[in-house]
Amino acid sequence: MKLLILGGTKFLGLHLLAAAVARKHEVCLFNRGNHPSPPLPQVETIHGDRNADLSKLKGRRWDAVIDTCGLVPRAVKASAQFLSGSVGTYVFISSQSVYADLSLPGVDEDAEVKTLTTEELERANEIDSSGQSSAASYGQMYGGLKALCEQAAEEAMPDRVLNIRPGLIVGPYDYTDRFTYWVTRLSKGGEVLAPGRPEYHVQFIDARDLSEWTIKMLEGDKTGLYNANGEARKLTMKNLLDQCQAVSESEASLTWAPEAFLLRHNVAPWSEMPLWLPDEVAPHLKGFMFVDCSKAVNAGLEFRPLTETIRDTLSWYKANRVGEPFNAGISSDKEQELLNKLRTEP
Repeated sequence: MKLLILGGTKFLGLHLLAAAVARKHEVCLFNRGNHPSPPLPQVETIHGDRNADLSKLKGRRWDAVIDTCGLVPRAVKASAQFLSGSVGTYVFISSQSVYADLSLPGVDEDAEVKTLTTEELERANEIDSSGQSSAASYGQMYGGLKALCEQAAEEAMPDRVLNIRPGLIVGPYDYTDRFTYWVTRLSKGGEVLAPGRPEYHVQFIDARDLSEWTIKMLEGDKTGLYNANGEARKLTMKNLLDQCQAVSESEASLTWAPEAFLLRHNVAPWSEMPLWLPDEVAPHLKGFMFVDCSKAVNAGLEFRPLTETIRDTLSWYKANRVGEPFNAGISSDKEQELLNKLRTEP
């Protein structure tokens, strides 16, 4: 196949590129050139802004386009409309954040999605036009924007869109550090502050599993909506941290802090304690780690061993990130302070 990837130089885009090349597909990247293009001579790169330079793609044809970076509906609509006569399938990488209600486990593709008010959409367009936009900059609008992007693509290319809704994506090249923090923290050894209940379930997907499955779906000419995440109820926080310790062969030990203790000491869920979403703080997200991905599994989504994800993430970190500040995770000083308080407070 001939594939066009919008983006392709960061995290998931890099893994999609690698999966496509590994399966002998011809790939062209279209991006602004803000990040180095992979040094692959067989991969063509066209530099341009999707909001202003789509004409650079005129006269070309591809079997499919993968949109890794669509955040604003008008941009996705413009891309899909422009490419509708040039590609067979439009793949939009969306998010499970599109769902209007994640308070209960088992949300599937038929569940209601979020929407935005006119005022919110106008605000999102202002952020996009500022040139400083990122997923984080849209805040609580993010899920609604992704849902509207899905709809925009489908309206432009009816029945030719593959909308993929991942949950938390992890693995090498992930600079959010929400998974990388735990991998590296356990590798350092010592007493590790762990959040809440050991049996708390977590759900995420290795970017390589997501990428390989996405390319296979294109090879099978598949379209439609798919949740794409790890299997629900398969992994607990303790399982994860134990395996992080085992892979690194460190002498780390876990000390579990009650949720009430962490909240009392203003430990921020998800950011300072990655993967932790206490019910008291986020009752609307009780089902976030239990999204139903059986449709994707039945369509061939497979998962590599967790130990492989941990090992490769740790290797990537050691080769590329040592000494850099983390974007998630608690500081070592605050961690030690809290561990001391756990032993002294009644």
